Amino acid sequence: MRFTVRMFFSFIRRIREHEPAPPEFLQVGARTVPLLIVRNPRARRYLLRVQPDGSARVTIPRGGSRTDAESFVERNRGWLEKQLELVQAQPRVPKVWQAGTEILFRGELVRIEALANGGFRIGAEVLPISNTHADLRPAFEWQFRWLASKELPARVLELAAQHRLAVQRVTVRNQRMRWGSCSRHGAISLNWRLVLIPVFVRDYVILHELAHLREMNHSIRFWGEVERLCPDYRMAEKWLRANRQLLR
Repeated sequence: MRFTVRMFFSFIRRIREHEPAPPEFLQVGARTVPLLIVRNPRARRYLLRVQPDGSARVTIPRGGSRTDAESFVERNRGWLEKQLELVQAQPRVPKVWQAGTEILFRGELVRIEALANGGFRIGAEVLPISNTHADLRPAFEWQFRWLASKELPARVLELAAQHRLAVQRVTVRNQRMRWGSCSRHGAISLNWRLVLIPVFVRDYVILHELAHLREMNHSIRFWGEVERLCPDYRMAEKWLRANRQLLR
């Protein structure tokens, strides 16, 4: 197919539609908040989100305007202030891990303990990690990903068998935006960080993805299926919202 000048500029315009404008700043209470304005022609309505770093993001749908987006943000200023307070109150993951650092593992805050004969203990786990690293985090995360690759697929298959669901494949990944996903072909992908969170929340994430094998959407019927598989799912959802910074 011949690629014309008109097609080229149309292609550039579609790219730019998805590019956020430079951030502006919004005064919310005593906070000065970076505000990112993004156009998304696939969006059906205006959306306002608070990012883990404390910035805000407003999405303009197809046919929307910047003026209406600003009015939408203004109408939701009270909601935005509450969400920013929640983000501020969330525990932060330490950037550098050393012996004595407290981290979340199996749903509990535990201290990294150096062992006299080498390696480290964290909770009930002993990890064969050299103590020569200035920052232990990369080595620990590698070990956590290894644990996840062993534990999570087995748990998916166990829960799928209990509920008579067929799973084609399970993969464990380093996802930054989601805890899990499910494809139309029955392939489930899970975030390795599920080994860090409480067991009941981990199982909810798995059951949420298994529910997509029956309802590939987030309709009322889907949430009915989730509640059937996991009656206490709202508690798990609340925990995930309060601890979403763990995805960073």
